[in-house]
Amino acid sequence: MYNLLRNKACQLVIGLLVCGLSFQKVQAQNRTLHLENHDDKKYYLGIALMYNTSRFNVSHDASFLFHDSVSAINPLNSGGFGLAGMHTYRFSDRFEVRAIFPQLLFAYKDLQYDLKTPDPFYDEAPVVTKRVESIQLGLPVHLKFRSDRINNFRVYMFAGGKVEYDLSSNSNARKADDMIKLKKIDYGIEAGIGFNFYFPVFILSPEIKISNGVQNIHARDASFKYSSTVDQLKSRMIMFSLIFEG
Repeated sequence: MYNLLRNKACQLVIGLLVCGLSFQKVQAQNRTLHLENHDDKKYYLGIALMYNTSRFNVSHDASFLFHDSVSAINPLNSGGFGLAGMHTYRFSDRFEVRAIFPQLLFAYKDLQYDLKTPDPFYDEAPVVTKRVESIQLGLPVHLKFRSDRINNFRVYMFAGGKVEYDLSSNSNARKADDMIKLKKIDYGIEAGIGFNFYFPVFILSPEIKISNGVQNIHARDASFKYSSTVDQLKSRMIMFSLIFEG
């Protein structure tokens, strides 16, 4: 499913590129260059509206093979949204450094469990889905590479890292055995592509990126039925953003 999502992301990038070329042709006909002095700015601000689809990358614990309750664990894709502030510093015509702070993401990740022996006392179904909700306060930092500006259109690529703090982390909670607990801190790497469309008073930048966590964020508890069979959980996310800069 994640590969399918990446294919959809590639299709979206191609669609945005086609739109950008069409936009560039229209602007070339108008011959009006918007925000001519913007490229001379060393530092500028922006705000982003974001939609994400995320999932877990699951590694099973060694005890999974001998578990008498769970026969399969499948990560599912779920949607979410977020807001962020953009801080960009230009240090050459080609390269910029961008810090995204504050970045507030509301993300949902689902794990689907196939049970060998559902418990009729708790009215369990053969397939159980556990949703893990996160409110993530993040600080991604990216290095951006920009193309030449063609009239009122530009393409850029970026890569970098992130650190996130989960405001809704339940790693210290003590509840029923159906809980999946996550650690508070996550680290990851990110890469993506974006397009600048220059308008008279602002720059609109649709952007798509892939964000992968590199740290195990699962706070495993061997006493929990739905946690004991999982060894590691790592975050995977594809994010589409609309960025407004000036």
